[in-house]
Amino acid sequence: MHRLAIGMVLLLLCGSLPAQESEPDYGWTREMAGGINVNQTSFDNWQQGGESSLAWQLFLNYKFVNDQLKTNWSNTGKMSYGRSKTGDSASRKSVDEIKLESVLTYKLREKIGAFVAGTGESQFAAGYDYASEAEAQVSAFCDPAYFRESAGLTYKPSDILQTRIGAALKQTLTRDYPAPYADDAATTAIEKTRFETGLESVTDLDLKLSTDSQLTSKLELFSNVEGVKEIDVSWDNVLTTKLTKFISVNINVKLFYDSDISARRQLKQALALGLSYTFL
Repeated sequence: MHRLAIGMVLLLLCGSLPAQESEPDYGWTREMAGGINVNQTSFDNWQQGGESSLAWQLFLNYKFVNDQLKTNWSNTGKMSYGRSKTGDSASRKSVDEIKLESVLTYKLREKIGAFVAGTGESQFAAGYDYASEAEAQVSAFCDPAYFRESAGLTYKPSDILQTRIGAALKQTLTRDYPAPYADDAATTAIEKTRFETGLESVTDLDLKLSTDSQLTSKLELFSNVEGVKEIDVSWDNVLTTKLTKFISVNINVKLFYDSDISARRQLKQALALGLSYTFL
């Protein structure tokens, strides 16, 4: 009987000991997903009217993160390209984007860190102004190209939200199409590069709405030394819902404002349904 009592006491003592916390998983995590979206309609002697059309889009997104006890190195990329054709008109570019970002963070506190970051943006193919009769070319591969380097502080209140703010440098590089991207209309010379210094703020939201739905939002603000009237805004929002293992629907809404390019805000919206595949 006394052996049973001793066993029960030992069991109670063991049960009262604090559970040992598991060590966090450090090292690389890799995510990569790509796919193709296609929309097509065709008419032959269709009395109700309509025009045949074909639209397609390729995309590839990746995120490679190396998380350690005191540092975090995050590398992300977003690439997409698509074209559309309606009726007898020539094929036109509908989507074209290259965006790469690398952020190295040194963890100062649980939610606060110091960072250095670099960002590059451009496009794959030539762009045209279809509003003009001549359909003049207005851009090309890496013309323009945008680069930003920044350093400052990060704040991460949760796993789904993080923001950073710091001093920044911005370069706009052109080759054959300096206006309106880099050229200063106030001077007689034609500038093919533009250099700006100021402050940058970047806020990332990565919210899982359900088992199959994900919302990602990135708000980027850049203010040069000339004042708040010169704030550049880029707000990119993507809602992805997986219908099956390989079929998903994507809604992308992007707001862009840069007074050097246009006095009005620019808005792009795209809805796509197609095949997607997760490589990593």
